[in-house]
Amino acid sequence: MTSTTESTRELLLSRIRDVQDYPKPGVLFKDITPLLADPVAFAALTDTLAELCVRHGATKVVGLEARGFILAAPVAVRAGLGFVPVRKAGKLPGATLGQTYALEYGTAEIEIHAEDLSADDRIMVIDDILATGGTAEASVELIRRAGAEVAGVAVLMELGFLPGRARLEKSLRGAPLEVLITV
Repeated sequence: MTSTTESTRELLLSRIRDVQDYPKPGVLFKDITPLLADPVAFAALTDTLAELCVRHGATKVVGLEARGFILAAPVAVRAGLGFVPVRKAGKLPGATLGQTYALEYGTAEIEIHAEDLSADDRIMVIDDILATGGTAEASVELIRRAGAEVAGVAVLMELGFLPGRARLEKSLRGAPLEVLITV
């Protein structure tokens, strides 16, 4: 758990909109675009995540496609760190390192430019939501395969009714999982 104040949590949560039946019937989508549109809430989120990067000794920030990019890039700037994107396969130019992971019905692959990470790096992974944990778990493995250390994973929101935490914690090997809001 982070040192996020209750007032900050309330501010962030108040700017997350529930959208019924999106992207398909029966799904309650957590829309963060109102939070991003509110400069006070977005700054509070950025400051909180940047503080976590500093606290855990991160040297770079990895953002997971796609909403993780929106959060991680300003966090990296605020914390004075580099930003490295983890993208869906085929989206990065040049030589990449890939990691395949299981989805509910099939597999997916993410990639990173391995040359952007070194053995001296401690990486904080940032994303908007921890749901099933597949993408976060794959990113942790990808970072380690690239030779860097995982400083932790930080997410704005955890969907507590899904198994993401249990899946991810096995891969973290003691690195912290920081969740600002659990729904």
